[in-house]
Amino acid sequence: MFYGLIIRMYYAPSEHPPPHFHVYYGEHKAIVDIRTCEITDGGLPRKQSKLALAWAEPH
Repeated sequence: MFYGLIIRMYYAPSEHPPPHFHVYYGEHKAIVDIRTCEITDGGLPRKQSKLALAWAEPH
């Protein structure tokens, strides 16, 4: 958790493809593909989206 963002990671290829993580910020939710670092579903406010994707790159 950082800057109000909550990150939950999922990686179980046979159960929950593709590898991704969920980002929660208040009532907003986004799903980010771990391989591409792109939001694949949902959405976040612009500032929080940038923070989440910047966090994803080194992690």
